[in-house]
Amino acid sequence: MIKHTINLKERSYPIYITTSFQELGRTVLSLRTGKKLIIVTDQNVDRLYSEECVKEFEENGFEVYKHVLVPGEEHKTLDAVYGIYKKLIEHKLDRSSTLVALGGGVVGDISGFAAATYMRGINFVQVPTTLLSQADSSVGGKTGVDFDGHKNAVGAFYQPKLVFINVNTIKSLPKREVSAGLAEVIKHGLIMDEEYCDYLNYNAQKILAFDENVLQYLAKKNVSIKGQVVEQDEKENDLRAILNLGHTIGHAIETVQNFTLLHGECVAIGIVGAFKLSYYMNILPETVLEQVKSILLKYELPVSLPGMDVEKVYKQIYHDKKVKDSQLKFVLPKRIGEVFQCTIDDTALLKRVLNDLAK
Repeated sequence: MIKHTINLKERSYPIYITTSFQELGRTVLSLRTGKKLIIVTDQNVDRLYSEECVKEFEENGFEVYKHVLVPGEEHKTLDAVYGIYKKLIEHKLDRSSTLVALGGGVVGDISGFAAATYMRGINFVQVPTTLLSQADSSVGGKTGVDFDGHKNAVGAFYQPKLVFINVNTIKSLPKREVSAGLAEVIKHGLIMDEEYCDYLNYNAQKILAFDENVLQYLAKKNVSIKGQVVEQDEKENDLRAILNLGHTIGHAIETVQNFTLLHGECVAIGIVGAFKLSYYMNILPETVLEQVKSILLKYELPVSLPGMDVEKVYKQIYHDKKVKDSQLKFVLPKRIGEVFQCTIDDTALLKRVLNDLAK
């Protein structure tokens, strides 16, 4: 079992990376919390892993309850959080109890927000089962739900007590979801590590064949890159915003398309948009833009969205949390492995890029 620690002083926590659920119960027991525990999962993950995880916890002396969510981003709402609160109160869980999020990013976001706000905060453990959540959303403490059509409009920063990653869970995912998760993996290389990008470029076959050693290396590398940023800027006051490469355009597309595209697919299109902006601003050559598109295509990710409603996406961008005083902040690449933040108020430039993406 590989261990990596996110250093946030009194909110520091370990991330365990392994190939099964065998040590899950013992690992959570090491937190020395109360013995009541609730697993929050969704219908898809419940069928695959709940029984095994419940057994692990019960064998380690926990009194285990379970709450099953309807899967999908469209159900990432305050109603879902309300359902968790009702279950927590029904079974008399208190501040010493633990809420375990077993699932992908949607389950983690909803569960984390419930854990952050129930009794002003109870113990929270992330057990991410998708590549997207293992690479990104389970680390860093961002929790929340969508509200009134706006992605992650309601939420809180709330760090887990630990993260437990079984890399083999991604083998049960549809191929499309694996590719979507790899968008965030590629993003980490693009923002901070050119060598890692080269590794992803040359090892696509091994990664898509689920080589266990490669998957563990990816998980360790991802949590290490993301952790490095979170440790310096826990609440996204400045540096942490670089993790949003591709997200400003990506989130807008995701919302306008009514979540019919996966988050990672939208991020991939948004990454191409960010590299196009840098190219049009003469920051980097077209060869770099083409190189990035080539890596994304290797992992079967979209690099455009033909027929996209450019006006709707443009308007939606201004609902982004990164808009401050009507100023639109973008994370843009200087090169592969280095990004910077800047304000863009050139409507024509932005629409030119969006029109390119719609072809």
